Amino acid sequence: MKSISANLNVMIKACEKASKILIRDFGEIEKLQVSKKGPTDFVTNSDLKVEKLIIQDLKKAKPNYSLISEENGIEKNKDKDNVWILDPIDGTINFLHGIPHFAISIALKSKNEIVSGVIYDPIKDEIFFAEKDNGAFLNNHRMRVSSKNDINNCLFAVGGKFQTELNFPNRKSGCAALDLAYVASGRLDGYVQDNLNLWDIAAGIILVEEAGGLINKIDLNKTEKLNVIASSVNINDKFQEKIGNF
Repeated sequence: MKSISANLNVMIKACEKASKILIRDFGEIEKLQVSKKGPTDFVTNSDLKVEKLIIQDLKKAKPNYSLISEENGIEKNKDKDNVWILDPIDGTINFLHGIPHFAISIALKSKNEIVSGVIYDPIKDEIFFAEKDNGAFLNNHRMRVSSKNDINNCLFAVGGKFQTELNFPNRKSGCAALDLAYVASGRLDGYVQDNLNLWDIAAGIILVEEAGGLINKIDLNKTEKLNVIASSVNINDKFQEKIGNF
């Protein structure tokens, strides 16, 4: 692995720092499940705390970069060519119900191209990261997409309108960021979902690409109602045929 850029290092450190809040707060979720109030407000506060902390770290490193985040919206600064894209908790519903499958996702868009991305699963302590032309990694080990050729032996993640329409092995995880990270790491063979937000998928785009996978063209100027289909190269054509019109 080549040395990572200063920007990617900032992203990784920000994820690791903010994850301490998520781990602590996730430990309180089970108690709140049985309370009359329930955990909804608590989770919303966790989302905001994590986002605030990460934004502070990103702005400290690059104060002029613009920003797109789930809670904060679009923030245009002096440097409009470079944009941080942040989702403090992707998989919020899982988090809300005490299901340990969620992640922090940070990407950097430069001149309409995702150039680096980090997806951090704090519960499993797995950090997926990639940088343009520098490969994709899981905890510093190189990642590659699956090499399977038989689509019937594959496992796919699905979401949105595709949840009940596909006739091959599939699952719904409730965390788009980790679905894309798992495609990049070869755990999943493909992923398809419609009606996503940019912060759900931005980091995953470069993970899949740098791991040797294929992903459809995403309009990075849009922040919502985005469709994604990602897979390994070997089964991409068959996957597209199974999905049909997308």
